[in-house]
Amino acid sequence: MSVALAGRSPSTFEIKSASLPLLALRLKSPDLDALADELAVQYGDRPDFFENDAVVLDLSALEAGHAEAGLDFQRLGELLHQRRLRLLAVRGGSPAQRDAASAVGLLLAPDVLVQAAPRAPEPAPAIRRPEPVASELPAPGAMVVARPLRSGQQVYARGRDLVVLAMVNAGAEVVADGHVHVYAPLRGRVIAGARGWPEARVFAREMRPELVSIAGVYRTSDEPLPAEVWGRAASVRLESSEAGDKLVFEPTSD
Repeated sequence: MSVALAGRSPSTFEIKSASLPLLALRLKSPDLDALADELAVQYGDRPDFFENDAVVLDLSALEAGHAEAGLDFQRLGELLHQRRLRLLAVRGGSPAQRDAASAVGLLLAPDVLVQAAPRAPEPAPAIRRPEPVASELPAPGAMVVARPLRSGQQVYARGRDLVVLAMVNAGAEVVADGHVHVYAPLRGRVIAGARGWPEARVFAREMRPELVSIAGVYRTSDEPLPAEVWGRAASVRLESSEAGDKLVFEPTSD
């Protein structure tokens, strides 16, 4: 027989569990100068790409080769702050690294689950989740751009795919958190999986990009593309293995 007893609760506050959307920065090297350079290459001309997102620093990749490497967490936080990222907590790392992180006020989050990357929203039905504030809901489906993009122009599809129906000229840039489809010549910069989704792909009717990037892994025109995909209909995907990350270019039918 169950018995229900009346309880008391404070009149001035309540403590409840809450979920917080976080980005994970998986640090592969303790070289902060190199990190600053690569952040500048990837996001230097997009100062408003992030929106004060909270970040968990994942040090698990350092444990093998740089377990005892010292890290200047103060400087690291400043580098991320310049990109509108807020360093909040640390996961993994050596005891000395965790002590150094705690010393500058960072939280230790050993139980945070860091997936390969957050999956970008897709048009297909998904498991029902609590709905966010209406003003924060992304538009459904993909963003479609029907006009040619000239040098200096940029289009960003936040939280969805991007479909471009006209030419992306040299000096222009197309960015999406999901896939990027260009049904015309692609001669500028293209960035898919911009917020770290490794399953993103790039599709182009005529592949002649200045830069291709998927989930932070990029290739510039300084490294010529294979003849079988240069100037042809092709796709790009990210392939990761123990040997490292690489972009795979594959010809497609028109």
